[in-house]
Amino acid sequence: MSIFVSEPGRPVGTRLPEAFRARRVDDVTELTETHSINPGRSEATDAEFQAAANAGRYRALQEYGAAAAGERREQRPYLPVSEIASPALYRLPATATIAEALSVMDEHQVHHLVITADDNVAGLIDLRWLLAWLHENHADAMSQTFVHIELPAFLTASPETDAHQLARLMLAHQLNAALVVDERGAASGIVTSTDYLRLYANAGRHEGTV
Repeated sequence: MSIFVSEPGRPVGTRLPEAFRARRVDDVTELTETHSINPGRSEATDAEFQAAANAGRYRALQEYGAAAAGERREQRPYLPVSEIASPALYRLPATATIAEALSVMDEHQVHHLVITADDNVAGLIDLRWLLAWLHENHADAMSQTFVHIELPAFLTASPETDAHQLARLMLAHQLNAALVVDERGAASGIVTSTDYLRLYANAGRHEGTV
C-alpha cells in the first residue's frame, strides 16, 4: 500500500515520489473495469491483498472482491481507493496562468487541477488554495503563471491503497484531495473529501432505514 506526501515546491519536472519518477501522466477518461469475481472467502486484510497483488492486479482485486462480497463499501475493513476515486482529471501545463486555471475549473465545475511540467505531474491544486493565493498577492496575480509559484503539498496513493487510511492521512495533513497513481506512474483518478462525504453519508442513510 503506497501513500506519499510531496512537499510544497515549484513545478519543475515531476514532483511524484521516487517510486513514480520519470513516468508521464496519462489523459484519464474512465477507469478500466476489473474481471468479474466469484465470492468464496470470508475475510480480507491489507496484507492479504498485497500478497495477491504480487501475482497480478486483477487477481488481487478478485481476492478482495470475493472477501468483501455482501458488505457495504463504507463498512469494509479494507476498501481500495479505486473503489471510490473519480476517474475525471483535468490538467494544465505549468505555463498556464491563474486566470486560465480558474476558467477551466468554472467550465468543468471542478475544484482540483493537475499541474504538469513536460507532461509529468508537477502538482495538484484546488480552488481554495487558488483563492487564498490570489488574496495574498498583488493585483496582476491573475496573469501569473504556475512556473513562478510554489505549489502546495499533495498526496499520492496507489489504486489498492486503503481508502480509510488515506482519509486519516488527508485529515492529518489538512488536505482535501489525493491523486491516485497507477503502477505505470500514470494519474488514474482523484479522491476528494466529497467522495468520502458521499461514502459515509450513504452509510448514514442505510442506518436510518434500519
